[in-house]
Amino acid sequence: MGSLIGIILHSIGGFAAGSFYIPMNFVKKWSWESAWMILGISAWILTPITVAWITVPDFLEVLFQADSTVRFWTYFWGFMWGIGGLTFGLTMRYLGISLGMTIALGFCTAFGTLIPPIFAGTFMDLLDTLGGQVTVFGVILSLVGIGITGKAGFLKEKDLDKTQQQETVKEFNLSKGMIIAVISGILSASFAFGLTAGKPIAEVALAHGAKDLFQNNAVLVWVLWGGFTTNMIYVVFMMLKNKSYTDFKKKDLPLAKNYIWAAVGGTTWYMQFFFYGMGTTFLGEKFEFASWSLHMASIILFSNLWGMYFKEWKGVKKRTNITLYVGLTVIIISFIIIGMGGNLA
Repeated sequence: MGSLIGIILHSIGGFAAGSFYIPMNFVKKWSWESAWMILGISAWILTPITVAWITVPDFLEVLFQADSTVRFWTYFWGFMWGIGGLTFGLTMRYLGISLGMTIALGFCTAFGTLIPPIFAGTFMDLLDTLGGQVTVFGVILSLVGIGITGKAGFLKEKDLDKTQQQETVKEFNLSKGMIIAVISGILSASFAFGLTAGKPIAEVALAHGAKDLFQNNAVLVWVLWGGFTTNMIYVVFMMLKNKSYTDFKKKDLPLAKNYIWAAVGGTTWYMQFFFYGMGTTFLGEKFEFASWSLHMASIILFSNLWGMYFKEWKGVKKRTNITLYVGLTVIIISFIIIGMGGNLA
């Protein structure tokens, strides 16, 4: 039962992550960096601090009680993840929601899921139990599903000419987007490392009376601070370069709506981690590595559904649609198998 709840929570987080960029479409006449700054302040500063303050007793004391080395590495991996998060936004810009998320998260899933247990030396131990074998098989199957979905994305680009591609993705650029997506996917996996490094912070939170469900909320603050640092360095550079800092005070722009929609996008982004942090607590420490795979696969599932809703797949051949549906089906099946593995454990 616990693993089923974990899957549901990860799915909710995946829905939030697959949906965060949609509010950005309602931000009008702002440069990308202006909208990204407001999104970042909401996603990585205001929302995580507010949620942690509400759910973690003695929040400020918990935040700084852990060893400074622990805080550094949690922040550091967040900083590295921030580079991935920054390029993740650029991936959506150049490839669209469905293809961009699929390619970036395909790499992110592989690195974030398999490297932590390999690095900790526990991966082979998983293969000694039936539950572990089933869970690992489910993770591998999710990677296969991601690969199939990515294949559908490549077929889509072959089916559509440049004009058709730019009808749904205005700045579509396959070569630039692919390079950025690969970088984004690899570095975004650092988020999983940040949560692992921040385990002692979660233990402090528990010692102060935080519920198991919310123990990772204080860890998220340190990870997201690191991500905020990276993003703001780039955003401020772009603002100075393009002089786009004037976006925030132009009276001829829909300023109130822009602030609101960008902040909504940021809050939605954060919610993926809120539900991810809760979902990991239901899979148990031994099978926690599967959380990242579940999270990434659910993001790809929902982002592709959004891509279909916004007609990013309009005009593709029947083979491409079938490939997409097969990939999404395999991802859903992988969820079920990972849940079975957790129950067997």
